[in-house]
Amino acid sequence: MGVVTRKKLWGSLSLGLALSLALAGCSGGGSSDNNSSGSKDTTTNEASSSSNNSDTSTAPATDDSKPITISAFIGSPNQAPTADNRIYKKIKDDLGVTLNMEFLVGDLQQKLGVMIAGGEYPDLITADPKLVTAKAVIPLEDLIEKYAPNLKEHYAAYWNRMKDSSDGHIYWLPNYGAYTGETHSNVYQGPAFWIQKKVLKEAGYPTPKTLEDYFKIISDYEAKHPKTDDGQPTIGFTSLAYDWRTFPLTNAPEHLSGHANDGGVVVDNGVAKVFATEDMSKTYYKKLNEIYNQGLMDKEAFVQNYDQYLAKIATGRVLGMFDQHWNFQQGENELITQNKIGDTYVGFPLTYDGVTDHYYDRGVINLNNGFGISKDAKDPERIIKFLNDIMTEDWQKTLQWGEEGVDYQKDASGKFSRTPEQRKQQEDTTWKLANKAEALLGYLPKMEGTYSDGNATDAGSQPEEFYANLKPEDREILDAYHHKTWTEFFTPAPENPIYYPAWQIDLVDGSDASVASKQMTEATLKYLPKAIMSGADKFDSAWDEYKNAYSKINVKAYEDRINEQIQWRIQNWTSK
Repeated sequence: MGVVTRKKLWGSLSLGLALSLALAGCSGGGSSDNNSSGSKDTTTNEASSSSNNSDTSTAPATDDSKPITISAFIGSPNQAPTADNRIYKKIKDDLGVTLNMEFLVGDLQQKLGVMIAGGEYPDLITADPKLVTAKAVIPLEDLIEKYAPNLKEHYAAYWNRMKDSSDGHIYWLPNYGAYTGETHSNVYQGPAFWIQKKVLKEAGYPTPKTLEDYFKIISDYEAKHPKTDDGQPTIGFTSLAYDWRTFPLTNAPEHLSGHANDGGVVVDNGVAKVFATEDMSKTYYKKLNEIYNQGLMDKEAFVQNYDQYLAKIATGRVLGMFDQHWNFQQGENELITQNKIGDTYVGFPLTYDGVTDHYYDRGVINLNNGFGISKDAKDPERIIKFLNDIMTEDWQKTLQWGEEGVDYQKDASGKFSRTPEQRKQQEDTTWKLANKAEALLGYLPKMEGTYSDGNATDAGSQPEEFYANLKPEDREILDAYHHKTWTEFFTPAPENPIYYPAWQIDLVDGSDASVASKQMTEATLKYLPKAIMSGADKFDSAWDEYKNAYSKINVKAYEDRINEQIQWRIQNWTSK
């Protein structure tokens, strides 16, 4: 995920703006994104030392020494790094690679449609199934086998899962979900009903279990605080339904009913079913209708774009929302930069009465995400070698932790840590633009879990560093709930079903299932806000109108594709 300056939150870059950034490989590296993202730097000495001692299984850096520029499209809005960014300079100096990056402005699907219509693509491009259908990207498995042993080792356990079910080729390098060593779940990045810490504190640290509990806490606070300290109107609850980010509006019912995150379907006994117009959904949206008529819901919720949503969160006005943490974390990061810790959020796994929550799940390989190499790339071999070079522990430490002695230190036992001053730097959005590579790292392949020396792959996952980095307000919250980490607010994650998650299934652009999916989204965005914003006595009729629109869509084609692929995954992914 990208970062921002204080003056212009999430400022979109013009599509013509191409930033020349140097990429070079040498030492340490990190991880980041999906959610969210992270990135760090490295020290040459640490790099070479780490490679010699712990990376003997990986191939040496590419022999290609001539400078190369790689163009890349980053499929999310990001603030441009500075021209003298420390990490990009190191990448250029060590690997001879300059990255010419273009960031998303506006609607992703519209942008990709323009690219496809024009038939011209950057070398590296953000993953999307429609690019496979358009033959815009090339198969990667042979390139990986021949030139990228580090990538092959990184994805070894997921190789068959990465293959496109239509032709058996690998088109994308997943940016998250390939784990190694021990994992530490300290920070929760998934879906939840979020509520500001200051709201919980004033209420005496309650634990909301249901929608009624949750909205009462928010309503009571807003009644006492109709405006923020700087005079802006308080927003009780907001949502987002923009571009592909419609899940803050649409996914809550599956979690309230005790299901895991399968996107637009719930899966019971291996069978997927669309839930958009089921009673589990009606119950939730009727509650939103109720709070809308109480004046508790954001009247701009259904017309705001992603940048506006993040900017609104960054003001501290929003008391609560349903979302995935990684999706709004950019806004929360700005609050942290301003030391408005009370305005940041805690997530709760609300359910309908008596239902066990299943919000928290085990990490899965992030299929159909990350980067692919386009058909227009002039030197695919050099690109895959570059990606291979950064998949060493040295480069991963650099991207995630930074440079030893600058961004972290290592004690006599080899344990990584940061000083209070170094932790403070990591919270400064302006500093990060000059000293980290978050926008790029969010889409790169990355190590997650622990390195061979026992350190966590990123600082947030290092247990001691996580606790040391907590703000006093955060420790107060965790202590009040008798927790040590943010994941403890949720029921522990069970084993994932072999097919999971269904939202990763490619519908195949232009198919009946894909057409139905688009029509379902259109119907949802047209009729659901209307139902939520209707008078209380008009909700049922507005809901019937929504259901009627759905009845005209070939929902079965969508469900059939999902169920067919669930069975295909069970059959093809079960064997090792």
